[in-house]
Amino acid sequence: MLDWLYKIVAQLIVWIHTGLSSIGIDKDSGWAWGGTILLLTVFLRLLLFPLFVKQIHASKKMQELNPKIQQLRKKYKNDKQRLNQEVMKLYQENGANPLSGCLPILVQMPVFIGLFQVLKKISDADAGQGVFAMTPELVKSAQEAPIFGAKIPDTFLNAWDAGAVAAIVVTGIAVIISSCTTFFTVRSSMQRQKLQGTMDDNNPMMQAQKMMVFLAPLFGLFGIGFPLGVLMYWVTSNSWTLAQQHYIYKKYYPHDENGNGTGDGKAATGKNAKTSTGLKTKLKKEPEPAPEPEPKPKVVRNQPTRKPRSKRSGSQKR
Repeated sequence: MLDWLYKIVAQLIVWIHTGLSSIGIDKDSGWAWGGTILLLTVFLRLLLFPLFVKQIHASKKMQELNPKIQQLRKKYKNDKQRLNQEVMKLYQENGANPLSGCLPILVQMPVFIGLFQVLKKISDADAGQGVFAMTPELVKSAQEAPIFGAKIPDTFLNAWDAGAVAAIVVTGIAVIISSCTTFFTVRSSMQRQKLQGTMDDNNPMMQAQKMMVFLAPLFGLFGIGFPLGVLMYWVTSNSWTLAQQHYIYKKYYPHDENGNGTGDGKAATGKNAKTSTGLKTKLKKEPEPAPEPEPKPKVVRNQPTRKPRSKRSGSQKR
């Protein structure tokens, strides 16, 4: 069903391997085949970069709509069905899609599956058997290429059963690194979305991402059955994602010392950056207000008292 995808992945591997061999790298070495997987990963991530930019724009639009969504939640807090209808209506009117952030992952998954299947076919291929666009000679070269004592088709489980110490160490380290990079990738994405206000704790997508953060370390349980070549692809892809997120969000979503976003989507540069820094310095160095002076005592004036008059003559009594 997906043979067309496997053929494309295999053809990309052949082209990249041929290019590395043409610049003097031994075609049967681990450097040639390991470099092929790394370059294939970088090439695919460059193709996905426009989707990542689209994800950033969608995230910014969700951030702008967040105050209105909060108002709708307060207004329809007792009517979940009406709340969902109004939120979806708001998304449609503003051209926002909360699932846009998942698009790069959804596109990347077929590539991951294709590479997994190609490397598995290489691992299981018999002598003299080709795999899709790869000739039998290339398949044999990939099967026997050493990478720090391990081979591209090796898995942690197979190396453990065979008692190959070098392969156990290499694949084990690859499994640990792949688990850690998966954890930090999901955690970084969730924290930035929460910091920008695009999602709160009550959002179902945020709840799903929280679950993914806790499940990410369990990726190692699946990674022990992945070929070393797939683990190399996964580690490279996750590392690229972390670096890409750090660069893009630092450029478009700078944060102050308290972790609050600027809200303008642009980094403060030049004169604006100096002004902002100067304001912070002035605010920090502003002297404390002087204590209020004590109130002056109230002056009481003694009014002259009127002396009583005589009832008969009206003159003052002496």
